[in-house]
Amino acid sequence: MNFDVDFSVPFRHRVRFTSDLAGREFETLTDLVVGDSPPLPPKVLLVVDQGLSDNQHVKKLVRRLDGCNVLSLLDGRDFSVAANDADDNGQAKTSPAFFIMGGEICKNDSDDVEQILAWVNRFELDRRSYIIAIGGGALLDCVGFAAATAHRGIRLIRIPTTTLAQADSGVGVKNAINYFNKKNWLGTFAVPWAVVNDASLLSTLSERDFTCGFSEAIKVALLKSKRDFRDLCKAADRIRQRDPEASFDAIQRSCRSHLAHITAGGDPFEMLEARPLDFGHWSAHKLESLTEYRLRHGEAVAMGVLLDCIYSSRVHGLPRETVAQVLQFFRDLGLPLWHEALTDDSILQGLEEFRQHLGGRLTVTMLEDVERPINVHEIDRQQMQASIQQLCGLQDARQFK
Repeated sequence: MNFDVDFSVPFRHRVRFTSDLAGREFETLTDLVVGDSPPLPPKVLLVVDQGLSDNQHVKKLVRRLDGCNVLSLLDGRDFSVAANDADDNGQAKTSPAFFIMGGEICKNDSDDVEQILAWVNRFELDRRSYIIAIGGGALLDCVGFAAATAHRGIRLIRIPTTTLAQADSGVGVKNAINYFNKKNWLGTFAVPWAVVNDASLLSTLSERDFTCGFSEAIKVALLKSKRDFRDLCKAADRIRQRDPEASFDAIQRSCRSHLAHITAGGDPFEMLEARPLDFGHWSAHKLESLTEYRLRHGEAVAMGVLLDCIYSSRVHGLPRETVAQVLQFFRDLGLPLWHEALTDDSILQGLEEFRQHLGGRLTVTMLEDVERPINVHEIDRQQMQASIQQLCGLQDARQFK
């Protein structure tokens, strides 16, 4: 006798937007920590990107969580950070925050994941405990992988500190580290307990890291919203000048579009053939590995998105005017649009690695127009090579009009 039983698992994705998480909006964070196993309060492990040690907002946030009497801090709420320590009154105290170096280095081997797992074991976290991760997308990936595998899943609260992570990966349900010199080869799908996007945490980003995060915003706008695409293109100069209204509006729109696709798109864990949110990523991921991650992810995505827009124009009828708008958007942000690694003979191997990552036949998302993505199963390699050469020769946006 055989049984096939379909079932679904309910999830809740909690996303919060704040501008002063370390100050007047601190309760936004503490309200997310639920003590649902009385009389034992939940434990919380705090993992922070070492590169943020000079960020005043991060330092203030860590101080509020680090080594303090949290029962007093939270008006008696049951909440303790992962430690067996107690103050002189026998009340729970937080442990020191734990720091690891962020950036792609924390994903390039398993050392940091194993360190986080060691902390989980040392402080006896369980499945109703929390890990709060403060950092950029790479650190969130690394911590998220550890959180998803310890006890088959510990609640993860992400606090992204880059525009890229706030606009895209922070709200996603994927986490991974690189393996076999391949991007995100080892990982899991896991819905975070919560994501808090705080505008103040972006204050110390370099211009390079600030602007490149918006490549994911234009990507999802191309896929999902003509209005968002138009408004983003108009706002590019203001975003580059770090206008807070324009920048955070772009992040919020991108976050909402990504979240809508994940929660209502019918395939949150990518069980089907296509993964539209990876538009432009087959070459971006390969570029990162070919450059030994000297390219930022957002920079590689900008090149990959523009490349696939050019290919879509040559092969699938995407209006040249749209390609010109995408090009001008990236130019207005000051992003690099070319790297010599694009001419490496192995760049097209990114297509096969992309296929393997999902499985089955090759499925790549291209565009017929804004809001009109299509899934293709073959890439005309001559046309793709021609697209690469066209990208190499770009001088300005006018050639697409």
